[in-house]
Amino acid sequence: MISKFRPFAFVCTLAAAIMPTGQAAADTPARQVAVRACGALLARVAAFPGNGPVFLRSYDSALGEGLGVEPVLGGAFTYDNALAIIALHACGEDAAARRVGDALLAAAEGDRLGPAGRLRNAYRPGPLTEHPVPPMGWWSEQDKRWVEYPYQVGTATGNVAWAALALLTLAEATGDKRYLAGAAKLADWAVATTYDARQPPGFSGGIYGYDDKPDRQTWKSTEHNTDLAAVFDWLIRLQPEEKWRANAQIARGFVAAQWDASSGHFWVGTTPDGSTPNRGNAGLDAQLWPPLLADAPVAWQASIHHAEQAHGVRKENVLTGFDFNDDRDGVWWEGTAQAALLYRALGRRQDADRLFVAMTDQFSPGGMIWATDSAQITTGFALSPTSTTADFFYFRLPHLGATAWAALAATGWNPLTGARVAGDQ
Repeated sequence: MISKFRPFAFVCTLAAAIMPTGQAAADTPARQVAVRACGALLARVAAFPGNGPVFLRSYDSALGEGLGVEPVLGGAFTYDNALAIIALHACGEDAAARRVGDALLAAAEGDRLGPAGRLRNAYRPGPLTEHPVPPMGWWSEQDKRWVEYPYQVGTATGNVAWAALALLTLAEATGDKRYLAGAAKLADWAVATTYDARQPPGFSGGIYGYDDKPDRQTWKSTEHNTDLAAVFDWLIRLQPEEKWRANAQIARGFVAAQWDASSGHFWVGTTPDGSTPNRGNAGLDAQLWPPLLADAPVAWQASIHHAEQAHGVRKENVLTGFDFNDDRDGVWWEGTAQAALLYRALGRRQDADRLFVAMTDQFSPGGMIWATDSAQITTGFALSPTSTTADFFYFRLPHLGATAWAALAATGWNPLTGARVAGDQ
C-alpha cells in the first residue's frame, strides 16, 4: 500500500515543463489544472523507489492510501496506464513515463499464453517482479482461492491501441527502438485478431473472458477504430510500410462510415453482427476523438455541438461538464477533460477554460481527480456479454485516467497525434 501522496512537492520541477513554449506564464485555469494533475501523476510513480518498471493502480481511496473497496477495481488498467505514460511525457517527465512504459512493454512481450503480442485489460499494480507478466488477480480470503475477473484477463482492442500510442510516444521522445517494435507488435496483433471484413470493414472489439473460454467480441467500435487509425498513422510516419497504410484506410473508413452527416454526430459503432449501426447507445468519446485525428475532415468538428446538446451537463444553464452517455445523470470528468482538449484544438479557449475552472474543484485529497461528480453515473453499456442489464457504471473514486486526461487537456497535448493541438499554438 502506498503512503500519502504530496503532489505539490513536484510543482517546482513541473512549472517550466507543462506549458507550450511562448505561452503566457499567468496562473490560468489550464495551468492550475496542469500543475496539479502532472504533480499527482508524477507522485504516483515516485512512490515506488528506484527506476524499475511499475504499473499504476487506476483507482484510489480519497486520501490516495490504497483502494479499500471492491478488489475488482484495484487493478492497473492498461488504458489508464497508457494515458499516464502519454500525460507524463506531456508534463515533461519522460523518466517517469518510461517506468510505466517499460511495464507495458514487458507485458506486451508475452504472458502465460506465450509471446503473442497481446495485452490484458488490467495488471497487478506496483513494481514489476514477475516474467511473464501476470494479469490482474487477487486472493479471496472468503473463497480461499486466487480470483481473476473475465474482463481484466481479456483484451479490448482499444486498450491495445492506447498502449501502442503510449509506446509510440516514448519511441519518438527517446529514440529507443524497443518502444517502436513493441507498438508494431501490438498493432500486428490487433490486425491479425480483430480485423472484420463485414461491411463496413473495420476492427472488432477484442476478446472477453478466461483463457480456456475466450469470447470474441464481434461488435465494432467507433472509438476502437479511431484509436487504431491513430496508431497506424503514427506507424506510417515512423515505419513506413504498406500494411500500415492499408490498415489506416480500413480503420478510418470504419469511423467515416459511422458519421451521420444529417445529425452531425457519430454512431458508437455496430451491433454484434458487425454491420448494423448501434443506435441504442451513446458514448461521449465517439464524438470527441475522431476530430482529433490527423487530417480529420472539417465536417467532423460538428460532433462537438452534438456532444454539448446530448452529453452536456449544465448548472444554471451554463455547461460545466459532460456525461458519458446522454442521460446526463452526472459529470464524467475524464470525458470532460477530453472535451476541453477538443475545444483547445478548435480554438475555443474560453469554453476550455470554463471546464478547467470546474475541474479545479475535482481534485481529491490524495491528488487525483474524481471519476465523477456524483456517487455513481450510468454508461448505458453492459459489463460483460452475459449481463442482462446496463451494469457498467462509473463511481466517485479518484481516477488515474481522469487525471491523465486532465493533464493532457491542460498542457494542450493531443495523444492521437503526439503534438500540441494546432488551435492552441
